[in-house]
Amino acid sequence: MRNIFVIGTGTDVGKTFVSALIVKNLLQNGVNVAYYKAAMSGNIRDENNNLIPGDALHVKKISGTNQDLGSMCPYVYERAYSPHLAARIENNQLDMNVIVKKFRNLQENYDCVLVEGSGGILCPLRIDETCEIWLEDVVKALGLSCVLVADAGLGTINAVGLTAEYLREKNIRLDGIIFNRFESGNILHEDNLRMCEKITGVKILACVGNDDSEITWRLQL
Repeated sequence: MRNIFVIGTGTDVGKTFVSALIVKNLLQNGVNVAYYKAAMSGNIRDENNNLIPGDALHVKKISGTNQDLGSMCPYVYERAYSPHLAARIENNQLDMNVIVKKFRNLQENYDCVLVEGSGGILCPLRIDETCEIWLEDVVKALGLSCVLVADAGLGTINAVGLTAEYLREKNIRLDGIIFNRFESGNILHEDNLRMCEKITGVKILACVGNDDSEITWRLQL
């Protein structure tokens, strides 16, 4: 089973929810899978004042994985800002070597690693006078191709098309698209599915509804 990098057309399209369902599905099918995200913003502190990676905790709750929370994300920020800004304010800048090392550690212990991106593909992770790290740099450093999560509703044709075109320009392979918040029989959602396949040449792998507790594949990864 190969590794997966899940990206989104933007913030709040449901990457974490979809990632959790994929992890759950793989576990149910006997795949020893790990979850990983390089940077998480907008997290809260526990009673001991420790920052808790909220997205990772959400994945644990939905998927049922017993993976240690501490192995899921090397950079956790409190402020709900873009990671590059949160990192600068909180004085905790990303190091690509750390990101890659933590990923390789998971590779050694799991059959598959699902990596979730932050924001959209143009998300800046570190921007300072010494270094620039963008989400696309992490994708390339880990040597992965992508699955794109998109909201099924209005505006998704543009968002999916632009993201797919950007990935092509950067020589990053897009393996498929997953629609989130999809309503079967909704004429807009059904047309968006057809149009996104048409403009990208990439298939919709699955459609996930708001209340779904499982992911049902239209096509396998």
